[in-house]
Amino acid sequence: MTRTPKISLIKGDGIGIDVAEAALAVTSAALKHSGAVAPNIQEIKAGAGYYAETGRDIEPDGEERAGEADAIFLGAIGLPAIRHKDGTEISPHLRLRDRYQLYAGIRPVKAYPNAPQRLADPRAEGIDMIILRESTEGLFYTAAVHNRAEIVPNVEVRDIMRISRATTEKLHEFAFQLAEKRKERGKSGRLTCVDKANVFTSQAFFRQIFDEVKAAHPTVETSYNYVDAMALDLVRKPWEFDVMVMENMFGDILSDLCGGLVGGMGMAACGEIGDTIGLFQPAHGSAPDIMGQDKANPLAAILSGGLMLDYIGEKTGVGGYEDAGALVDKAVDLGFERNALRPMEFGGDMGTKAVTETVIELLEEVA
Repeated sequence: MTRTPKISLIKGDGIGIDVAEAALAVTSAALKHSGAVAPNIQEIKAGAGYYAETGRDIEPDGEERAGEADAIFLGAIGLPAIRHKDGTEISPHLRLRDRYQLYAGIRPVKAYPNAPQRLADPRAEGIDMIILRESTEGLFYTAAVHNRAEIVPNVEVRDIMRISRATTEKLHEFAFQLAEKRKERGKSGRLTCVDKANVFTSQAFFRQIFDEVKAAHPTVETSYNYVDAMALDLVRKPWEFDVMVMENMFGDILSDLCGGLVGGMGMAACGEIGDTIGLFQPAHGSAPDIMGQDKANPLAAILSGGLMLDYIGEKTGVGGYEDAGALVDKAVDLGFERNALRPMEFGGDMGTKAVTETVIELLEEVA
């Protein structure tokens, strides 16, 4: 008997609620077209709004229940006016990353036809790359659990950049395997190690481990770039890169830069993969100023949903899930090619519901 995959759903705050519902509608339609069994979805309350009501940032047993699923889908968390006493945002999702060691943060970056092109060079139309962001250590190591910072009250604060061998080996192995898969699918498969090894001992260690893992993958073309030079190259010649692997904070910054290259954060999908579970979310914020107004671009969430279906299929072996993930990508591709997807974020005339309904209609054509 085919088992039923399980998804933990955290809608969160602001437009997180809107785009999570859009992603679920699209993934449900894609699964029907692929003939797959529908997942069992359990909702977990969490976020700044929940914190304001209850004093907790996630419901009791929420973290434990989230980890019992095959995957977690998150809308967006955070509201500017609701923060901890130390000024930091409400962020239970950082604890989920830490608790379930979601070390491999996949941030696809793809240019679509008829979407805004920020670079004048026609080669920018072919941008199709992935930022692989380590998601549990680096400078975010302090943020995941609030007592890790070294604080001298009103004098100084020291945050810690942690690079461990155990996590970094897994990250680089994931990166090389991803590059190999990309090459099999017709991409360049070139893997770039992005670091600041010329300044920080931790970053030199990051590069050292990259070179050690590299020895087991002789067919992968590799290169190196310091993070400041990488920022420059992502504006000058982003089409020359395919997969880039880097520390947590560097990935946080550069993935937003790349989102800007291909239209905006409304296209920024994200998957965070660990050894036992993956978390999927749009990389944008909660934008509470447009919550519930049918203005949010749901495509980052929809594309994240496609990543989730592909992951569940590969992880569980349940039939139809990987096919459904591919259908989501094809539908979005076709929608932009026809100029049928015109989200308001890009100055278009389509709100959240219209974009979602259009993708669902296009699924029928690509199925």
